[in-house]
Amino acid sequence: MARTNLLDTRTTNFGNLIGNGKIYQVPIFQRDYSWGEENWEDLWQDIVTLHTQPNSSHYMGALVLHGHDHSDKEFTIIDGQQRLATLSILAIAVINKIQGLIDQGQQADVNQERQTILRRTYLGDKDPRSLTYSSKLILNASNNAFYQDNLINLRKPYNIRSLSQSNQLIWEAFEYFSEALDALQTEPWTGEALAGFLTNTVAEGLLFIQIDVEDQLKAYTVFETLNARGIELSSTDLLKNYLFSLFQGPDDLQRAQRQWKRIIDTVQMEKFPEFLRYYLSTQINRVRRDRLFKLVRASVKDAQQAFDLLDQLDRYGGLFVALGNSNDDFWLDHPRAKPYVRELVLFRVKQSYPILFAAHKKFSSEDFVRLLKLICIFSFRYTIVSSLNPNALEKRYNELAIAITQGDITSPRQVFDRLHPLAVPDEKFIQDFSLLAIPTKGQKKKLVRYILWKLEKDASGGEVDEDGFSIEHILPESPSQAWQSEFTDAQIDALMYRLGNLTPLEASLNRQVGNGVYAAKRAAYRDSRYELTQKILPEDWSPDTVISRQNQLAKRAAHIWQADFG
Repeated sequence: MARTNLLDTRTTNFGNLIGNGKIYQVPIFQRDYSWGEENWEDLWQDIVTLHTQPNSSHYMGALVLHGHDHSDKEFTIIDGQQRLATLSILAIAVINKIQGLIDQGQQADVNQERQTILRRTYLGDKDPRSLTYSSKLILNASNNAFYQDNLINLRKPYNIRSLSQSNQLIWEAFEYFSEALDALQTEPWTGEALAGFLTNTVAEGLLFIQIDVEDQLKAYTVFETLNARGIELSSTDLLKNYLFSLFQGPDDLQRAQRQWKRIIDTVQMEKFPEFLRYYLSTQINRVRRDRLFKLVRASVKDAQQAFDLLDQLDRYGGLFVALGNSNDDFWLDHPRAKPYVRELVLFRVKQSYPILFAAHKKFSSEDFVRLLKLICIFSFRYTIVSSLNPNALEKRYNELAIAITQGDITSPRQVFDRLHPLAVPDEKFIQDFSLLAIPTKGQKKKLVRYILWKLEKDASGGEVDEDGFSIEHILPESPSQAWQSEFTDAQIDALMYRLGNLTPLEASLNRQVGNGVYAAKRAAYRDSRYELTQKILPEDWSPDTVISRQNQLAKRAAHIWQADFG
């Protein structure tokens, strides 16, 4: 099937796709059937709409196919297997309903002829040797045997619970559509009506854009184009398909499948492109998500290189997940890393993942923790307080990750020296911290609590329970008339969430002071065990005192968030 163009596109319907003797094969290493009830219900509602509006149509999205060179009837499904498999299951449910009519003796001869025609059109033909039906759709290694033996041949499995999860989903899809068909009409189905429903509503009404590509590299180009237009396709599957195509023997393929499953189970399918980008960034400059496939294809040419890549991804998968969760068991071997991992999660800083990947492999445990601490301090000053553009920082982390991988950097001190030109100077940090305002709601509330906790620990010189205090707004969030005489509406809006207006306070005292006047609050503050709160001494609380207190906190913050490489 030679073509000179990048791709061939056409609009087609399900009937044309599955008819005319065409065979569609899901690569044996493609992911398993995964649609669930929410997907089935969405599809069914679209079909019901078609059923109630004759001659209408519904767009099912793009179907990306790779035609076989030796045949214009055989295609590999690059993207769209979940939709084709589900529509095939629906067709089987309709055909099974007709079989039920035959078993009941309702127009048995006519319905048998209908069933035979529908089977040949939408499912496949009967093998003259085994007298079992073969399918126009061939699923992957995990699903195909169950699909062929049970679904195509209308055999209920003996023990559904013994099936794999994906095969259970296939059977549940069949049962879902069977029940949905029963509920669609108030009158019992006839064979003619069932055949018309499948042929007219489903086969003719469901439209696809069929995209035929010459090879997988061009398929990935299609993926990039469609994704840029908001159509989410399974680019991870395409990457997987390319890697697995390099393995020749069944033993290698099975080993790769086991390893791939471990990786995906760890990092999760939807996060794999992000994970792969961070890993590649330990070796390659400026890795963009839309170039992942090209980069892998350029550097991985044979089975050994594919295994090397899978080995590395297997190694880094646990670290990738653990960097997003300070309570992950991964940190049992690095307990001193946990508070810094928690800070990274709180700051939502992922630009540093490549350098942390590289350092975890090359540095000692002690130096890895020291680097984590440095990145947390740097991130707090650069991203949280000074709100600088993270692009320059991501580029520098990328460069440093490569340098660590290549052995040019061997210590956290060298990382600090290379980062220093981008560091926020104390003068700017103090100025920016002096103006910092953070709403105490949602995720931001955790950030405020963290900052107050660090300030209080420094002020008191002792241990402080980060979750043991409530956040007190000295100027209340719902100020009374008395407060409004001291602050204008504009000042209230500007100063309510300034850090100078916030302080740690025992929950009981917080409830006691409520939205009361400042004089009553100040008296209660003297009873607090928190040093920051006890030192709130001004006679009056005004815009100037908020600003003055925050200036003092900013100077304290400058030495708290200070890298220890001076």
